[in-house]
Amino acid sequence: MIQEENEKESKEKLSPKVMRMLDIYTELISGYIVKKDEIAKRYGKSIRTIERDIEDLEYYMENNSMMIGSGKIIRKNKQYNLEQKSNVLSNSEILAVCKILLDSRAFSKECMSKILHCFIDYCAEGKKQINELIRREEDFYVETYHEYEFMEKMWQIGEAIIHRKCIEVNYKRVTNNKESQVRKRKLKPIAILFWEYYFYLVAFREDKDMKEEDEYAPIVYRIDRIKNLKILEERFHIPDKVFEYDTHVNEGEFRKRVQFMRGGKLRRVKFLYYGNDIHGVCDRLPTAKVKPQENGTYIVEAEVFGDGIDMWIRMHEHDVKEIKK
Repeated sequence: MIQEENEKESKEKLSPKVMRMLDIYTELISGYIVKKDEIAKRYGKSIRTIERDIEDLEYYMENNSMMIGSGKIIRKNKQYNLEQKSNVLSNSEILAVCKILLDSRAFSKECMSKILHCFIDYCAEGKKQINELIRREEDFYVETYHEYEFMEKMWQIGEAIIHRKCIEVNYKRVTNNKESQVRKRKLKPIAILFWEYYFYLVAFREDKDMKEEDEYAPIVYRIDRIKNLKILEERFHIPDKVFEYDTHVNEGEFRKRVQFMRGGKLRRVKFLYYGNDIHGVCDRLPTAKVKPQENGTYIVEAEVFGDGIDMWIRMHEHDVKEIKK
């Protein structure tokens, strides 16, 4: 009852012309065809009045190109529809993103639902169809277990990465005997990556007892296992050519070289592949350089961090034989 009164009060504050234009705009961005005679009848106005409303709306949209739902109003046979600009996602693109999000299982059910419907609200048309296509999957969505809330921490980590600031964390480490230990770590955050349900932080650990050769071997931390996080005022610098592939550290280059979210020193591996899906190998190892052999096999060389590649080779032992350098 109170909500209805508030809505009524809000409408009374807007002029009739503004209310008409908002209704027209809402229908246009929702993908509906607007018929000026129906609008005129709905509001008890002349068709010329409605035409002026649409002309004013066109002028506003042309001068506010960054607004959501911006585009060009197309007139045909006394009807109007909105032709969306190319930077607006299509229905098929929105559906694909929603499916990827659901399959990622990266968020709580409540958070996932909010993100999905924010995307769907951008649909110029087809909103009903997309809702129907994802509804059942959304209803049966099973969220993954997260140790601690991680969304705000991930944002803080992002800020620290941009400004090259050290962070201090209390990290819940699970050992081989399944016992949990929370340890304090001072880190130099480098990248945020996503892999199989979880977000990870790639960082260098600052430890006075650490060997010099291990100082710039990246370590991977699951962000939801960070209990507490503090951004320090201390800034860090990564020396040029710490990594042979680039003088600048970036998430894209890390992602190419990290397998199974396992950190460690930069390595070069070489192996013989005699399976039937070399494209799958290149998908798994984006840094791979492939040399086809006459007998239908391939010699593959790649740069990777740590021992994740060893796990992959063991998993594909029937198709892969490592060549020791």
